[in-house]
Amino acid sequence: MDLEIAALSDLYSLPSDPPDMRDKCLKCARPQNVCYCNSIPNPPLCPKSRIILLQHPAEEKRCLRTAPMLQLGLLPGRCLVYKGKRFPGPHHELSEILTEPNTLLLYPSPNAVDIKCVLHEEIPANGYNIVIIDGTWPQAKAIYTSNTILHGVKQVKLLNTSTSDYIIRTQPTDGCLSTLETAAQCLSILENNYNIGTKLLKPLKVMCQYQLENGAVSHQSKEFLIKNNSYPKLIGKRLNKVLRNAALLKND
Repeated sequence: MDLEIAALSDLYSLPSDPPDMRDKCLKCARPQNVCYCNSIPNPPLCPKSRIILLQHPAEEKRCLRTAPMLQLGLLPGRCLVYKGKRFPGPHHELSEILTEPNTLLLYPSPNAVDIKCVLHEEIPANGYNIVIIDGTWPQAKAIYTSNTILHGVKQVKLLNTSTSDYIIRTQPTDGCLSTLETAAQCLSILENNYNIGTKLLKPLKVMCQYQLENGAVSHQSKEFLIKNNSYPKLIGKRLNKVLRNAALLKND
């Protein structure tokens, strides 16, 4: 009996998750053989404007995320991340940020204007607070809808015609960008310095290249696959709506 109790005690002390056998980089938290830190801007960039990410909790579970690249590529304080579904929540300083006159919310609402229109206005001395909802489109929409504080923030949108460099992940439409790419474009436009985007995107390209060299395949968007009759699944109502909204945005 004592032996059984001892054996059970040993089992209870075992961790629930399998151990991670690969050594990880202390900076980017990626396995050391796929670390992208050498491609991160050094020194980190210090634009006038700053990025404010409202991050859906599910984003943290994704193994190939671009938000950490953004945080590492900018000086501390230039990229702030607030996690949750309800905002400002416990983040008291976020309430102030969301009500400041120089805050912009990147969200394609009917009231959103092309972010380039902001350049015709007087640029604040300390730049802009660029709020980006970090999550899938349904997650971003849910956060926007349920947080009325966001509705009062000046809303802007990117009229993007380029294709995402995040080619190892299937995007809903051709114009969809990762969090890193979205932030890089916004900063490049508002700072009138397109070198910012070039430098911030280097780690993403390095990561994708490594994945492609080790078995990953390049992905076309769902929109592209559907147009070319190559999409392997039936199109559900939600995807149909996403594609329809994307088409409307392109025609604005």
